[in-house]
Amino acid sequence: MSSTYQPRPITPTALKELRVRDDAGRPMSPYVDEEGGSPLRCCLRLSVVDDRIALVSYAPLRRWAARTGAEPGAYDEQGPVFIHAHDCGGRAPDSTGYPWARPGALRAFRRYDDRGRIIGGRMVELTEDADASFDRAFTEAFADPDTAQVHVRAVEFGCYHFRVDRP
Repeated sequence: MSSTYQPRPITPTALKELRVRDDAGRPMSPYVDEEGGSPLRCCLRLSVVDDRIALVSYAPLRRWAARTGAEPGAYDEQGPVFIHAHDCGGRAPDSTGYPWARPGALRAFRRYDDRGRIIGGRMVELTEDADASFDRAFTEAFADPDTAQVHVRAVEFGCYHFRVDRP
C-alpha cells in the first residue's frame, strides 16, 4: 500500500459513543453475524461468521467538525455503517492495501475542504490493480490544495467506507 495515503477507520472515541447511541440518536442493537462479509468501519476489514456486529448511523463530517471547528452545514450527512459491537482494537498495524479494493468495484471519492464543504468528487471503477486505482484517485484529489480530506464511498449503496486526510 502507498505510505502516502492512509485509510482511516472510525476513531476509537467515536466508536465508543456509537456503541451507546448512534448519530441518529438510536441505541446500538448488536447481533451475531451469521453470514460474514460485512465491511466493518472500526477495523477496515470484513466481518467473519459469528462476529458480534451492529449497523449504526454515522456522521463523519459532524464528528470531524466537532474536533476542528469546521461547519459543514448541509454536507453533514449520516448513513449506515457496520462496526464491531465491542472494542476490536481497530485496524491492524500490519494491514496493507486499501479495504474492499476489488477490481470492478465502483467507488466515489468525495473531496472536502477544511470547512467541511464538498469541493468535488469523482467516481472510479477499480482496475485489476485496485490499489493503484486508489492511489491515482487520491493523488488527483490532493492535487487541489483546498482538499483537506477525501471520503470513499461505495457507489452501489452510497455507504461511507473510510477517509483519507491530506498527507
